[in-house]
Amino acid sequence: MTIFYGGRRLPASVLALMLLGHVHPALADSLTDHGKALVEVNCARCHAIGKTDKSSHPDAPAFRTLSKRYPITDLEEALAEGISTGHPDMPEWIASPDQIDAIIAYISTLQQP
Repeated sequence: MTIFYGGRRLPASVLALMLLGHVHPALADSLTDHGKALVEVNCARCHAIGKTDKSSHPDAPAFRTLSKRYPITDLEEALAEGISTGHPDMPEWIASPDQIDAIIAYISTLQQP
């Protein structure tokens, strides 16, 4: 299911939080900003994390193309358990539920139609 808010695609988990009153729509931008900051620190050394940059690692997919491989919400479980697949040099990192929501929200804004 694809959810759009303010012209941006959001994961269903973010919409659910918004509907339950846990994330005010005005905070959606801060959620994506937090997600961007997290991927800048944890992922950018290998992955392209923006709309036009190139991944520095040849096996690291650009985040803007991830939805072509699988639904973005499928990343939630992998982030919670620690992504141990991916490219061979990828370190394992386990994200908290708040970090997962922020990362998914940010990555969702990058997806190309």
